[in-house]
Amino acid sequence: MAEHFTETLADMKYLVDDMFLAGINHVYYHGTAYSPDEAPWPGWCFYASTEMNPRNSIWHDVLTLNTYITRCQSILQSGHADNDVLVYWPIFDRWSDPQGLVQQFAIRGQWFDSQPIGQTAKHLWDRGYSFDYVSDRQLLGMWPGKDGRIAGVYKAIVVPPSTLMPVDTLKHLRALAAAGVPVIFDTKLPDDVPGWGDLDSRRDLFKVQMAGINTAPHIFVGDVETGLNAVGVSRETLADNAGVRYLRRSDPEGIEYFIANRGDKPLRDWVALSATARSIEIMDPMTGKTGLAETRGTDDGAGEQVHLQLDPGESIILRTFAKTAETGPAFPKRASGTPVELTGTWNIKFIAGGPTLPAPIQTGTLASWTVLGGTDAQAFAGTAVYSLTFDAPPGQKGPWTINLGKVSQSARVRLNGKPLGVVIIPPYSVEAATLLPQGNVLEVEVTNPSANRVRDLDIRHVPWKQFHNPGLLNVHYRPFDASGWPLTDSGLLGPVMLDPLNPQS
Repeated sequence: MAEHFTETLADMKYLVDDMFLAGINHVYYHGTAYSPDEAPWPGWCFYASTEMNPRNSIWHDVLTLNTYITRCQSILQSGHADNDVLVYWPIFDRWSDPQGLVQQFAIRGQWFDSQPIGQTAKHLWDRGYSFDYVSDRQLLGMWPGKDGRIAGVYKAIVVPPSTLMPVDTLKHLRALAAAGVPVIFDTKLPDDVPGWGDLDSRRDLFKVQMAGINTAPHIFVGDVETGLNAVGVSRETLADNAGVRYLRRSDPEGIEYFIANRGDKPLRDWVALSATARSIEIMDPMTGKTGLAETRGTDDGAGEQVHLQLDPGESIILRTFAKTAETGPAFPKRASGTPVELTGTWNIKFIAGGPTLPAPIQTGTLASWTVLGGTDAQAFAGTAVYSLTFDAPPGQKGPWTINLGKVSQSARVRLNGKPLGVVIIPPYSVEAATLLPQGNVLEVEVTNPSANRVRDLDIRHVPWKQFHNPGLLNVHYRPFDASGWPLTDSGLLGPVMLDPLNPQS
């Protein structure tokens, strides 16, 4: 969804999170174009895609993204969706739009946002209600089970403000309500039937179904949230935190939550869950760390509160255990002391990439290597190692958090020769158990996007676009040209901070 060779692993992680939140739990990469070895860099490219192949510099740390996706999918593909509401999709309102017979369902979704169903769905989403969409044909095949829920899952049906509805759909909604399924018409009832065929007789049948509908049992017409509250459909209040989104699934042991902070502020607070649980486990799919969450009961006793710490862009999985009180180590909390900036002489050595490896750099001030180096550094896409020798702060004990500050775009971190982790999203931080009193060696292996190298090719008019028809295109589906791009920040920009960490405080 951005220009060729500008996407980062962080961008891809956020997009994958959006898919997981939408209920998509099996991800494929599209556009991983094959290229023969003899083709000059960047080889054969697909005309409109993220260049997800080994020729793109971001491939250096793609294993971290793939591992994250694998961990998420291993949970999200188990159990089944735990959505409370079915939202009817009034497709005939879209098909009957008088603006033309060809209705474009564009991928960016403005057509959906402007319709009443889009507005109803956004309200439910923002307020923390879990729902799936249902079509006319699907709805006609649904009946409640012994527990009163449709398909053993859904507690209610919501009908967005709609103008046209087939008679069979309206008749079935009334039958479901008669069987005890709450049917909530958001704001208004439908006005008419769609289409022209046999119109008079269908309108007569429509009027029959509409007779007395306002007073029929289990049918509510009005504000959708008032209706949901009246029939006992609860919402997840964690959605009240700006930008915090979730997906809920269930299995025999309890409820699983995938939670992503898609906002711009950290979440450091107690959050109430609608699920009841005797214990809750936190799973960090980016690092693989797990541990029991700090919990407490809600004031009304209807659920459980869990303490969450999520920075913007981060995501976690919560596993709730309804029947068992699990034991084990606690998930570490981020409580710290006074951070200390690591200063001194940074040695920068370029180790992989092209078109040529720039000369080594020594600097006391971190900045983009496009600023610190010459023209070779400005055209470079690849990996450089930053190394710094430092002493432990006197009088302070670990464990420690090493926060790298700003990184473009991914980093592998080693301390005294020991790998501490790979970071692809902010906050770019890793944990270190101990420090040597003196002479600690920090190595940060940073990889940048390939944007500057592509920019250099187009500035020099190198014929690199190896694609025939329709050619390589930009995001506006116009001929691709990177010569006017500004330089992209690259490398370790810092500041690098050392922070004492107390997991239990």
